[in-house]
Amino acid sequence: MPIIVNLDVMMAKRKISAGDLAERVDITPANLSILKNNKAKAVRFSTLEAICRELDCQPGDILEFVKDEFK
Repeated sequence: MPIIVNLDVMMAKRKISAGDLAERVDITPANLSILKNNKAKAVRFSTLEAICRELDCQPGDILEFVKDEFK
């Protein structure tokens, strides 16, 4: 998938655990893990907004487009 989720990088910069972030943005740790490990097929804007608010970052700090050279 050409969209890469760099959530773990931002979480490390902000020194916040997955459990703490999941609790603060009101999603399950399992769903946060799916997002963090690039397994998600979609993300709600409300979830993205909550993550950005808690990590004090922009969506572009978390999401990255990587051009697929094989298509």
